[in-house]
Amino acid sequence: MSKQTIPTATDMLMPTYNRFPLTLVKGKGSWVWDDEGGKYLDYTSGIATCNLGHAPDSVKEQLEIQLEKIWHCSNLYHIPVQEQLAKKLVENSFGDQVFFCNSGAEANEAAIKLARRYAQEVKGIEAYEVVTFRQSFHGRTLATLAATGQDKIQQGFAPLAKGFRYLPYNDKQALEKLVTDKTCAVLLELVQGEGGVVPADEDWVKQLADLCKQNDILLMIDEIQTGIGRTGTLFAYQQYGIEPDVISLAKGLGSGIPIGAIVANQKAARAFSPGSHGSTFGGNPFSATAGLSTVTHIIENELTARAAELGSYLEEKLHGLKQQFSQIKEIRGRGLLQGIVVDDNAVDYVTKAREQYQLLVLLAGPNVIRILPPLTTNETEVDQFISVMEKVFAS
Repeated sequence: MSKQTIPTATDMLMPTYNRFPLTLVKGKGSWVWDDEGGKYLDYTSGIATCNLGHAPDSVKEQLEIQLEKIWHCSNLYHIPVQEQLAKKLVENSFGDQVFFCNSGAEANEAAIKLARRYAQEVKGIEAYEVVTFRQSFHGRTLATLAATGQDKIQQGFAPLAKGFRYLPYNDKQALEKLVTDKTCAVLLELVQGEGGVVPADEDWVKQLADLCKQNDILLMIDEIQTGIGRTGTLFAYQQYGIEPDVISLAKGLGSGIPIGAIVANQKAARAFSPGSHGSTFGGNPFSATAGLSTVTHIIENELTARAAELGSYLEEKLHGLKQQFSQIKEIRGRGLLQGIVVDDNAVDYVTKAREQYQLLVLLAGPNVIRILPPLTTNETEVDQFISVMEKVFAS
């Protein structure tokens, strides 16, 4: 920027995003509006965050009540709504205890810290290594980008944090190298979202879980994108016949209000003690209210079953698209997390859908279109989405 150029407000933001030329000012359900009145079908859900759609009434009502009470207090005091949310998560999962934070990266940081502390303080061994998988994505902090198995995420941040080792995803033979005397945990996604919408093979996951159990290393599932009903169960691990030691949550947990969490069984949770970890904002009354009302609404209205049913409907329609258009090479995903693999640049399709047909979808790598409808979508909206994608591929 030259000295003569007058900076705009946009120029004053660090250029960490390639933003679409679109300003969204309103959202409701599956729909958003821009600052010029344009209406868009939003099949991104804020990257799997607005699982109840935009501005859900059930969450809004509880937040308005909480705004008249107290917005924030530290974790030096009891926070009843935080405790209620923890109880709800524990009662509907494998877990025994919960730690709250603000984001997915922080949740994975907490999981990594818990794993190391479990090995060193509970087991009493000098193990610190966490095994992750190639093409995984676990966050952008120094530890979580080191855990991420993608070179493009790590570029420019050397030296990377030590203590992470990467194996090929869905590779049974590679599991022979899973455990060393330094291994304390395994961290994986059951659908690699950022890595291309790649579901884990069920037999591979079960073999992996057995190895973790046999060697007393923690099995930690990153449910940040797959959790809170997105794949057709409240948590994706529930479809794989396994029981992890830790899961990390964020995104859909708060309907857009920042909140993250890890849920752990008693074996792993006992590694944390007063002073071993903490968060100023984590689980404060406002964010915990968003989390509790979101999870309660999903459970009470059986939206996980709805996500499974609509996911099957969406997947069937996507396979119909594949039969029509040769540029579609594969359809993959689970529930309402689906990917269209194309033979060229996926960004061209994403751009055309937005600019010409007012449909919002995402990328998952250079050749995958990622689809993330809210759990509250319906068959009419799915049909509308498919109709638009037919026009996009035909053109």
